Amino acid sequence: MNRGFGKIGGVPDRFRRRRLWYQRGMAIDDRPAPPTTAPSRRRSVPAEISRSWLLVSGTASERFDGSVRSRADQVILDIEDAVDPAAKPAARSTVAEWLTGGGDAWVRINDVTTDFWEDDVEELRGLPGLQGVMLAKTESPAQVTDTWHRLGGHTPVIALVESALGIEESVSIAKAQGAFRLAFGSGDYRRDTGTSADTLAMAYPRSRLVVASRVGDLPGPIDGPTVGSSHPILREQSQVAVSLGLTGKLCLDTEQLPVINEVISPTPTDVAWAQDFLDDFEARGRVIRDGSDLPRLGRAQKIQRLAEAFGVEAR
Repeated sequence: MNRGFGKIGGVPDRFRRRRLWYQRGMAIDDRPAPPTTAPSRRRSVPAEISRSWLLVSGTASERFDGSVRSRADQVILDIEDAVDPAAKPAARSTVAEWLTGGGDAWVRINDVTTDFWEDDVEELRGLPGLQGVMLAKTESPAQVTDTWHRLGGHTPVIALVESALGIEESVSIAKAQGAFRLAFGSGDYRRDTGTSADTLAMAYPRSRLVVASRVGDLPGPIDGPTVGSSHPILREQSQVAVSLGLTGKLCLDTEQLPVINEVISPTPTDVAWAQDFLDDFEARGRVIRDGSDLPRLGRAQKIQRLAEAFGVEAR
């Protein structure tokens, strides 16, 4: 790298504030180009309907800025399972410093039964960039409400349900003060119950979370991540989650984001149907013709809202 001490054309570099070389009548600025920031691919999507939730280890500070410019609807900085216990205090401080310095993200914190939870909520409380927290291994409504109060009573809490007890308590968890959405910790649930990864075997806990979210008047739950690099498997598992009523998905890799966002969004064909139905409904004076009109109206309006939020156009 030129430090400004060489000579170009007999002129000491250190005296040169700007040098233009002329070649064939054209001026060429030979100064090094300033570093550029990759353009953001992220679309502003409300957390209530966000599809893709990217988990990033709290120790990987070099990835924080790039993650928030990715296609993820939301980014979660993980200071729980992604961090060795001995490194958790340092990771927490790194995350807190980034959130204070202009970064914006969610944070997955340790569960309330650990020695780390109290320090997590204490250090994160009131930070300007904190969008909300994901509470690991949630098993009771009190854990959600205690976390919400300790964070100041205004920070949303996503309850990550990862055990048989958590699934059975999911309705009361969804009704807890401070609960924002439910999420499924599929890996730990399988470890806790001995359930296989088979689609049928995992349908029960996913459906319980869907029903609990509805009873608790919460948005649809967030599915657990798909591990591995196979996009066909990711697509299939995302489609299964959508068919069961889940409306978001955790992920560990930015390469998974386009698939998740596409599968959880309305299709262009869905959007075209919704527009046609709503146009016809308005043209006939909003008259209900039979018992199928109200359910179809609700579906069309939902598709239209999501299409506008996700930027999906009719085709």
